[in-house]
Amino acid sequence: MSSSTVVVSRSARRDRPRTPGAGRRRAIGLFVALIALAAAACLSIAIGSSTVSPAALVHALTTPDGSLTDQVVLDLRLPRTVAAVVVGVALGLAGALIQAFTRNPLGDPGILGVDAGAALFVTIGVGLGAMSALQMLPWAFAGALVVTAVVSIIGAAGRSGPDPVRLTLAGVAVGAVLLGISQALMLISPVTFARLRAWGAGSFVERGWDVVVPALPFVAAGIVVAFATARSLNALGLGDDLAASLGTRLVTTRALSIVAITVLAGSATAIAGPVGFVGLMAPHVARWIVGPDQRWILPYTMLLAPTLLLAADVIGRVALWPGEVPVGVVTAFIGAPVLIHLVRRARASTL
Repeated sequence: MSSSTVVVSRSARRDRPRTPGAGRRRAIGLFVALIALAAAACLSIAIGSSTVSPAALVHALTTPDGSLTDQVVLDLRLPRTVAAVVVGVALGLAGALIQAFTRNPLGDPGILGVDAGAALFVTIGVGLGAMSALQMLPWAFAGALVVTAVVSIIGAAGRSGPDPVRLTLAGVAVGAVLLGISQALMLISPVTFARLRAWGAGSFVERGWDVVVPALPFVAAGIVVAFATARSLNALGLGDDLAASLGTRLVTTRALSIVAITVLAGSATAIAGPVGFVGLMAPHVARWIVGPDQRWILPYTMLLAPTLLLAADVIGRVALWPGEVPVGVVTAFIGAPVLIHLVRRARASTL
């Protein structure tokens, strides 16, 4: 049997369900994940400084009459919940794309410095007068694009080509430098950057419709591009040579992946600031459930990542009540042990 025949058969096995009932089970799993996301969203709207009963929640969402509870639900908690869902979807898909694109199981917008790059450029933009979310978005996109390109170039340097360890180390180093620069800029003019203090820790406090709505078209575009690359990313996981022999356009796939990562990570950072580890954890959970097929990993990640982020946000609200822990701090507490576990796994380098 020729090597090309072996390659094609491996790709075919990768793309199709392993058993006749696999597709059905995966579809059922998606439905369960959707129910979990809906439950997390309801908890996010109901839990806060004051708890909203299920009856009051239904009343506020269906027949609001302007009461204080209705105002709390519709003006504060609903946009915050939608922001968490949008950011979760964006970070989860960005993480899944980074892991597939770089063949690095530790890929994440935070770990690879993409969030830090977007945050630095947003900080610069605010210093130059960008105040609205719509004005911050181009700066976030530029920062995410620059850091993605720089880290990818550093990780691909050398005769051996892209290396997961080198990518991770480059991302951590670049992210630490950029984060330090961002903090230094904020210290130079505390008044100018006062509105970025909570945002810099990753937070959904005061994230209203004026922040969420401008980012929605860009997140939607990123989702479309991400799903358009799913089949090609499956082939790319076999290695560049094998993917090229199967007809995959490597340059196009990588370019589309970088565009999607830039738009998704930039939008998420513009909304909530740098929130780490969501893009690391959700794709791994999806991969454990459905295997290496990106056509299933991406939709699972779209549901699991916002569920995780909503849960972290709810935990942050009640952990130090009546105070609040930024969601970026909560995800770090959850994600750091997960990262250590992945690094220690014997097969952590495989995707």
